[in-house]
Amino acid sequence: MNPKQKIFCDEYLVSLNATEAAIKAGYSKKTARSIGQENLTKPDIKKYIKTKLKSREDRTEITQDRVLKEIARIAFLDPRKFFDDNGNLIQIKDLDDDTAAVLAGFDITAYTSKGEDAMTEITKKIKHVDKKGALELLCRHLGMLNDRINIEGGIEITINDFTDETNI
Repeated sequence: MNPKQKIFCDEYLVSLNATEAAIKAGYSKKTARSIGQENLTKPDIKKYIKTKLKSREDRTEITQDRVLKEIARIAFLDPRKFFDDNGNLIQIKDLDDDTAAVLAGFDITAYTSKGEDAMTEITKKIKHVDKKGALELLCRHLGMLNDRINIEGGIEITINDFTDETNI
């Protein structure tokens, strides 16, 4: 692997975008897309990137399985798990791991006053992570969403393929 290819690899590991990595490695903007894709097919580059990605995965303990499990926790949240059988909010320390993992925030406001007209008001609000967004991510992962437009005449365009450099 030559020095330019090594820079390409290191930049690719940052962005996971071959075109961007090629430009940052010093390849021409005109040819960056094709060079980037070509570089990703070269055995020594593939091996280097794979080794570095595996090392990062081991170091951070962030794996595809772990990410999918977290997305699934959000997507399949049952909001009833925040409450006991009497409809009272369960204390955070007593939530099961799946329910606690999707808690994005909470507010507790308590008012008390002393005297004959004693009044106590307690307001508790919980906010959980975006369930719809998590379901969409899982659908994309499973290939359940169609991000393609078929234009008359048989031309098929993949929406995700558009970049600033795309000319139609």
